[in-house]
Amino acid sequence: MGSSFTLTLANIFMWKWQKELVRRQGMTGEFYGRYIDDIFMTWNRSENDLKKLLDDASTWHPNIKLEYKVSKSLPFLDVVLTNNNGILSTSVYHKPAAEPYVVPFISDHP
Repeated sequence: MGSSFTLTLANIFMWKWQKELVRRQGMTGEFYGRYIDDIFMTWNRSENDLKKLLDDASTWHPNIKLEYKVSKSLPFLDVVLTNNNGILSTSVYHKPAAEPYVVPFISDHP
């Protein structure tokens, strides 16, 4: 168990690490978003250029190792994002390990 300050420290660390990546995305009008340790970004140049950038970004700090998926459709958090000829669409994503439980209506549990 980490302290309550752990998430804040992680966000400060990631902010410093991601500044260059965000700068590069902003120069070309691309989208970049991050939630804790999950990153989503758009890219309109070649797939080889993207892989080179991500492999390069993985060397910016010894404690950060990126694992990435490049695809026209992929899950991010609880959403499936799909690129339909330049138009992003979304649908609900259910993780394979998620159990199909429903909290009873009368429960006080959120």
